Amino acid sequence: MTTAGFVVYTEAMTQRDQAARSAAKTSSRRRALELLALIVLVLGCERAKPKADAAQSAEPELVVFAAASLRDVFTQLGKRFEAAHPGSRVIFNFAGTQELRTQLQQGARADVFASADQKHIADLVRASLVSEAVLFARNEPVIVVAKDSAGRIRTFADVPNADRIVLGAPDVPIGRYALQILDRAAASYGADYRARVEAKVVSRELNVRQVLAKVTLGEAELAFVYRSDAAAAAGRATVVKIPADVNVIADYPIATLKEAPHPILARAWVELVLAPEGQRALEAAGFLPRGAT
Repeated sequence: MTTAGFVVYTEAMTQRDQAARSAAKTSSRRRALELLALIVLVLGCERAKPKADAAQSAEPELVVFAAASLRDVFTQLGKRFEAAHPGSRVIFNFAGTQELRTQLQQGARADVFASADQKHIADLVRASLVSEAVLFARNEPVIVVAKDSAGRIRTFADVPNADRIVLGAPDVPIGRYALQILDRAAASYGADYRARVEAKVVSRELNVRQVLAKVTLGEAELAFVYRSDAAAAAGRATVVKIPADVNVIADYPIATLKEAPHPILARAWVELVLAPEGQRALEAAGFLPRGAT
C-alpha cells in the first residue's frame, strides 16, 4: 500500500470509529432516557397506589344538609347512626334553609336535605335535584323575650312594646312564618299590628339560631323563633306563646339527593329520622309529631 493510500485508509478508519462512537453515545443516551422514563412511571404508580388504597379504605361520609333549627337533635341522631353503621361518618351542614337550597342549586354535593319549610325543598324537587320529599316533623313558632324585659312583655299583645325586635329575613322560613303571623294578627290586634312590630325591628337574620342568639346575647329584647330553639335556650330567655288563632305550623320535609354519593346510607338516614327512635328524639327536642296540626 502506498503512503497516500495508507493515509486515506487511516482517515476512513478514523471517521468510521468516530461514527461508531457517536452512534454508541446516541444509543446509550436513548437507553438512559428510556430507563429514566421507566423509573418515573414506576414511581408514579407506586405513589398513586397508596392514594387509591386510602380512598378505598376511607370511611364513607354521609353528608346531610339540614336547617339550623335541627342542629342539636340531628347531631344527637348522627352519633346513633354512626354506631349503627360502623365505619361511616355523618358530616352536617347546618344553615338557613334558603342558603342550603342555593348551595345545592349551585352544585354542592350532599346525600340528604332536611328543610324547615315546604317551599325551598319543592324548588329542588321541581329542579330534579332531590327525590320526592316526605314530612318528618313539625314545629311551632314562639316568642322569646330577654329576661330583663320579661316583666313588661308578657303576652302576644305586648310584642309592639319591645324596643329591639329581631326577625328572620323574609326568605328564611322562620322570617316568613313570623310575617304570616303578624298578618293574621290584624283581625284581633288591630290592622296596624304588623307595622307597629316592624317599626321596632333592628335586624333580620339568615337563620333561626342567629335570631335566637340576638336575644340570648342581650342584643335584642324579643324574637320570633321555633319552640325547639326556645327549649335549647331554657334559662336564658322567657317564652311567650303565640295564640293558636294567629299562629302557623312549620312543616319539616326531608329528601335524598338524586345524585347522592351514598344513596344507601342516605335512605338509611331518612329511615332513622322517620323511625320511632328518631321521632322520639325530635319530640324530646321540642318538635311536634309530623301528624300534628
